[in-house]
Amino acid sequence: MNPRLLALLLAPLLVAASGHDGHPRPRTAPELSDVALFVFAVIAVWLTRRALRRRAATRKD
Repeated sequence: MNPRLLALLLAPLLVAASGHDGHPRPRTAPELSDVALFVFAVIAVWLTRRALRRRAATRKD
């Protein structure tokens, strides 16, 4: 079997094995990814509202 193909087939197993150790830890504060997702969502809503306002303003004229 081709070594590259073998490595490609075994890669998901290696990634899945290193994902979590099985011991949950208590959450004391939001994770950085939670904060980043919130900031991304706020910026996306702001940009969408701005675009919709501009679109509505050009249709009135």
